Amino acid sequence: MTTRVIHAAVLATALLCAPARAQEPRSVLRVVPQADVAVTDPVFGTAWISTIHGTMVWESLFAWDSNMQPRPQMVSDWGVSEDGLRWHFTLREGLHFHDGSPVTTADVIASLRRWMTIDATATRIGAVTTGMTAVDDRRFEWTLREPFPAMVSILAAAPSRFAAIMRAADIPERGRPATTLIGSGPFRFNAAARVSGDRVVYDRNPDYVPRAEPPDGLAGGRVVRVDRVEFRILPDPATAAAALQAGEVDFIERPSLDLLPVLSRNRAIRVTRLTDLAGQAMLRPNTLHPPFNDVRARAALAYIVDQAETLAAGYGDETYWSRCNAFFVCGSPNGTQAGAESFGRDLARARQLLAEAGYRGERIVFPTTTEIPFFGRMAEVTASAMRQAGMNVDLQWMDWPSVITRTSSQALPEQGGWNIYVTGAPGPLMWSPMTNIGVNTACDRSNFAGWPCDEAAEVLRRAYINASDADRPALLERLHRRLAEVHPYRLLGQSFTMVAYRTSLSGVLPSPVPVFWNIDKR
Repeated sequence: MTTRVIHAAVLATALLCAPARAQEPRSVLRVVPQADVAVTDPVFGTAWISTIHGTMVWESLFAWDSNMQPRPQMVSDWGVSEDGLRWHFTLREGLHFHDGSPVTTADVIASLRRWMTIDATATRIGAVTTGMTAVDDRRFEWTLREPFPAMVSILAAAPSRFAAIMRAADIPERGRPATTLIGSGPFRFNAAARVSGDRVVYDRNPDYVPRAEPPDGLAGGRVVRVDRVEFRILPDPATAAAALQAGEVDFIERPSLDLLPVLSRNRAIRVTRLTDLAGQAMLRPNTLHPPFNDVRARAALAYIVDQAETLAAGYGDETYWSRCNAFFVCGSPNGTQAGAESFGRDLARARQLLAEAGYRGERIVFPTTTEIPFFGRMAEVTASAMRQAGMNVDLQWMDWPSVITRTSSQALPEQGGWNIYVTGAPGPLMWSPMTNIGVNTACDRSNFAGWPCDEAAEVLRRAYINASDADRPALLERLHRRLAEVHPYRLLGQSFTMVAYRTSLSGVLPSPVPVFWNIDKR
C-alpha cells in the first residue's frame, strides 16, 4: 500500500465509523459513487449518477440488457399495427408504487407525456404522437401520425433522462424537477437517512415483484439480495481506495485509475469493467455566447487539444485510455471517424481560426472541480493548451454540483454563465445517435450539452433514428462528417470505466449502468 493510501485509510476510518444505531439492517452494501446525487429526478437530470439513482427507485416500460438491446421491463406484451401508426402495451401484473398504490396506465401516460417534453430524443416521438389512451388500468394505446420504428429502443434507453414511470400525482409543472421520490422499483429512497454531501440511502422494497427472467444488465429479474444500499460520498479517491481495502466500503463505482495497480494487488478486491464500451472525455463549449457561438472558434478546439497529453493527465496509464475522434465511440458498431481524421494539435491553425472568428482575448469562463479528479486534471491541461493558443482562460474551481448548476445556465458568462468545461459520458450513452447527449443539434435549445444548433446535422440524426438497419450505416457516416464540421463538442479521447469491489460480493452484473440488485454480500 502506498504512503498516500495508508494516510488516507486513517481519514477513511474516521469518516466512515459512526455509533451503532438501533435496528440497523442486517445486510448493507456500501458503495462509493463518483459523485453525490445532486439531481434526484432522473428525467430532469442528465448526470450519470442521477441515472444510477433513478434505475434503483423507478422503472421503465423497457430496459437495456448487457448488450444494450431493448427488453420488456414493466410491460408483459406489446405490438404495433402493420402501418406502424398504432402501438399497444399491457403492463405486467404486480406493479405497485412504494406507497402501496398500483401502477396504472394513467401514471404511465402522464409520465411519458412529461418525458416527451424533456428528453431530446423523446421529443421526436412527441412530435408524431396523436394520442395516448388508457384502455383500462393495465392496457393503453399510443397512436402516431407517421411510423416511428425506434419506439421500443428509445423507451428502453436508460443512460440519460430515461422514461421513468412516476405517480401521476408527483409529476411537477413543466420545467421543474420532481421532488417526491416514490417509484415502483426494487429500492425505496430513504429520505430520513439522506445527508447531503455524505450519504444517500436506499432500502430494499419488500413488496417488489421482479420479472421471472434471469437478470441481464438492466433487464430481467431485479432481485435485491441485501437489505440496504448506502452511497458513501468520498470525493478523495485515495480515501475511497483506502476504505475499500479496509473493508469499510464494498464497491467503488469509478476508482481513480492511478490507484488501480494498488487495488489490483489486494486479493480481497476485484477490479474489472462492467461494459466493453469505453467512455468519452469531452470538452463542451457553450454555443450561445462568443466566442464558441462561431463554428470557427469551436473548430479551433480540435487543433488545440492534444488527446494523449490530456488523457495521460486525467487517467495515467495508457492501458486505460486511447485517442479517438469518433463521436459514437471507437470500438462500437458506430465507431467511424469520418471527417475528423485530421484533428490534433496544430496551434498555428487554431490561432488562425480564432482570429477568423473574431476572438480578441476576451475572458473564457471555464468551471471545473477537484471532486472528480480526472475532470480537474484534464481541465488544467486543456486550459494550459488554450492559453498557448492565445485564449484568456479563467479556470474556476468549485464542487461538482455547482459545476452542474453553472453549466445549466444560459446566462452570459460574466453574469453567472460559462464558456466551456470538461466532463465525460459513458460509452453506453454515447455510442448511438439516439442516445448521445452531445449530438442533438436541434435549434430549440433542448440540449443542455452547450445548446449546439445545426439543422442539417439534426435532419441527418432524425433520419438515422427513423431508418431501417440497412440504411443506417450510410446515414451514420454522413451524420458524422457533418458533426465534424459543426463541432457540437470536442472529444478529449476515451477511457474504460472500471469498477472495484470486495470479493465478498457475488452477483455483480455486467451492465451498461451499474446496478445493485442481484448482489450477495458475505
